[in-house]
Amino acid sequence: MTITGISKGAGMIRPNMATMLGFVATDAVIDPALMQDLVREAADQSFNRITIDGDTSTNDSFVLIATQRAGHAPITRLDSAEGRQLREALIDVSRQLAQAIVRDGEGATKFITVTIEGGRAEDECRRAAYAIAHSPLVKTAFFASDPNLGRILAAVGYAGIDDLDQSLIDLYLDDVHVVHRGGRRPEYREEDGARVMKQAEITVRVNLHRGSAQSTVWTCDFSYDYVKINADYRS
Repeated sequence: MTITGISKGAGMIRPNMATMLGFVATDAVIDPALMQDLVREAADQSFNRITIDGDTSTNDSFVLIATQRAGHAPITRLDSAEGRQLREALIDVSRQLAQAIVRDGEGATKFITVTIEGGRAEDECRRAAYAIAHSPLVKTAFFASDPNLGRILAAVGYAGIDDLDQSLIDLYLDDVHVVHRGGRRPEYREEDGARVMKQAEITVRVNLHRGSAQSTVWTCDFSYDYVKINADYRS
């Protein structure tokens, strides 16, 4: 069984009518009735979790194709051993393609993973993650390697989570524990945060301490080149 794929996108990227195209093909022998659920889950775990700038354009597409040429016994259930193997592989390929769009974003210099955990529902975690990922102040701070914890916390605060208790929030930049229970952690040193922010790949992790749900999105920074590209662009 073989899986391959290709994707396109650089700016004006956030799924839901964004300038993004993704195509994944496999020779797996699979019941066509399973394809719609499979492509929806693959998209939700990959292309529906990325953003360059939160802006949108006129179209987006993600297409899954199965040629049925692999020669193995047909996959008729996604909860079978073969079905699970195919599902995991398709999600992995789709995620690699989606993340490649972020890495190749207009003017991008840093790849940023934003994970919100400890929420009451995945939806509120995703809203908070996108609030961070879309904030121009946060994205420019990443470009400047500035560990500006206030900008990140502010984004979580205005994400629209009902009855959010900000005094419970913990914030991490990679392995550095920056905020504890809503305030700057006494042991935190800004040079440690700056060290992380200088990296080409950064993980922001926020724990809301209000449940067990979590969600992750991937984004990039805003650089001078992003402004130049879009200031000079004309369609």
